[in-house]
Formats: sequence, C-alpha cells, structure tokens
Amino acid sequence: MGFRLFTFIGMVPILAFFVNLALGAESSLSKAGNKIFTMQNFRLENGVVLPQIDIAYETYGTLANDGRNGILITHGYTSDHHAAGQLANGGKGWWDPVIGPGKAIDTEKYFVISSNMLGSCYGSTNPASINPQTGKPYGPSFPEISMKDIVTAQQALVTHLGLKHLVAVVGPSYGGYQAFQWGVTFPDFMDGLVPVITAPKGSGGDKAVKDIIARLSTDPNWNDGWYYEHGGIRKVLTDMRVETLKAYGLEAQLAKTISDPKSREDAIRKFAEPWAKEFDGHSLVILRRALVRFDAEKDFGKMRAKVLYVLSRTDKIFPPSLAGPVMAKLKAANVDAAYFEIDSENGHLASGSDAAKWSPTLRSFLNGLAASNR
Repeated sequence: MGFRLFTFIGMVPILAFFVNLALGAESSLSKAGNKIFTMQNFRLENGVVLPQIDIAYETYGTLANDGRNGILITHGYTSDHHAAGQLANGGKGWWDPVIGPGKAIDTEKYFVISSNMLGSCYGSTNPASINPQTGKPYGPSFPEISMKDIVTAQQALVTHLGLKHLVAVVGPSYGGYQAFQWGVTFPDFMDGLVPVITAPKGSGGDKAVKDIIARLSTDPNWNDGWYYEHGGIRKVLTDMRVETLKAYGLEAQLAKTISDPKSREDAIRKFAEPWAKEFDGHSLVILRRALVRFDAEKDFGKMRAKVLYVLSRTDKIFPPSLAGPVMAKLKAANVDAAYFEIDSENGHLASGSDAAKWSPTLRSFLNGLAASNR
C-alpha cells in the first residue's frame, strides 16, 4: 500500500495514518490538486526584495459570492499544504479527519485554503529554489524571513483568490504560530483564530538555530551549505527525523504492535527516509530562525478575532501548563478567548489521531463565528 507520510518537528498528526489504515477510512474529498500563486517583488520585513515568490496551495469547497466563507489552514514546521483529501499517490492529507464534507471544518459550508508557507520546500519559494541572479539554488544565501513575512504572503494569496474576509485561521504547532501572527498582523481580516498544540511566542533563541546548523554540517556532503551538487544531506536529515518521530511518541505507539526493538527502529527509519529525501536542510534553518524571533504575545492588544486555544493533555512539546498564562494574557488584552484540552494519550499528535475528541468544540466555535458574521 503506497502512502505519503508528512510530519514536522513540533507539530503533525502522523498517527492519523495509523487510524486511517486500521479503520480502512476513505477520504470524502476528491484527490487534492496542487496550485501555485506567484508574486513579483515581494518585500520582506527586513527590506530585502525577493524578485519573485511562489506559494503552493490547495483549496477545498466553494467560495461564496460575497467572498466571506473562507478558512485558512496553516501547516507545521516540516509538513506541507496537503491538509485534506486523497492525494494523487493514494495517501491522505495530514488533517483529513478534521477537514471535509460534514467534518468539523465542513467543506460543504466553508471554502478552505491550505497554503504551503514561504520558506517551506513543498512548492513555495525556499532555499532550494533557483536564485534568478545566479541560476543556482539560494542555499545558505536565502534571506532571513519572519513570521510576519509568512502570513503577509498568505494574505496576498487569499486576497488573490477572492476572499474579502476569513471566517478563521486554523493550524497546528508552527501553523498555530502563524494563526497567532495573523491575529496581530491582520486583526480585522478574520473572525476567529484556532491555534492548536502551539504557543504565541517562540523559544530557543539564536542557540537553537546554531544547533541546527551545527547538526546539519556533520553530514559528509555539507560543503559549507552548498550540498545540492554533492548528493544532498540525506544521512543527517534521516537521523534527525528518527529522533523527532521518537520524541513525538511514535516508538511508544509502535510498541503496541511491534515487540522487537530493532524492528521498531527499522519501521521508524522507513518513515523517516522519504521525508529526508524531500526536505531541504536550509528550510529547517530559516523557519527556525523565523520562529525564535516570533512574539505575538506583545501585540495581543491588537487582536480583534475570537480565539479557541487548543492543547493536548499529554503533549510534552506544548504542555497544558501553557494554557493558564496564555489565557490570562489574552483576557488581559480583552481578547474573547476560550481554551480546550484534548484528553489524549497521543501527545503532540492528538489533533489528528484523536480528532473526534476535539472536533465538536471546533465545529461549535466555527458555527458561532459564521452565525455572527451573517
């Protein structure tokens, strides 16, 4: 059985694959179709102008005549924009249990846009893209981008598609960072924000970025970051992915059905290898750098949208202990905010693998936004 498994450091519901496999679930959306939006002379927050950027995206559902029934889905650090539906290779989108006809994000009601973010390497402009000035990949010379740059490119995309106003911006982990950034950058463009298994402020500082670069540079093909013509850095990326999958709890999940430790290790490595083949190491760097500079908390006073903040009871990356301080700061800024905790054993993977446990709350929140927007 062929499938495509996308995970990302700090955020994706990879267990959705196991759920679909076990239940024999079929997506109720048709095969997803990739599209590209192109902009000329995109000015970054730091003043650098990229002569052209491409933003890859998918849409599900139908845009209303008034252009006000849109929901933007934002994805995680090393994931992609294939959020729902059946993919051309037979796999399913990473949030397929959440998005589709009759699901919490109902594509019979909403026009859903899922955008590959600037800097990611699944169709949008990123360090592996060709620099028109050199005819070669940008590589380590790709300019620094910010979370504001990422959402500004998304706002241009949704406007291009005819959206006058969004019902909500919804996304897990790094996608949740983007949702918070939307709330302070374009406060009047949406009615609601649903940041899931995430936080409103980055962490780790410059050391986190330096640590990634140091780790990537251990690959024998590193070549000072110019590895594109030297076979890539698949070895180190595979090792990093294995560690990430274990941190997400995949090994514990596999232990339920695979008793032999070596067999579990082999299975995890098989999951890691396709990602390592496709993902660009420099995307890890520039997106992590954007994250450590990210701070929406300081601008909570600008928010106008209602917020549904969702965490998982067992998530070690974004533990429920974050909820109290975040909710207090939102309310101190007069933001209409609610909190929901997914009662799941699947930690950071809960939003996809245990979608049924929080979908009713998400559906109710979105229905309330749609009703108030009439």
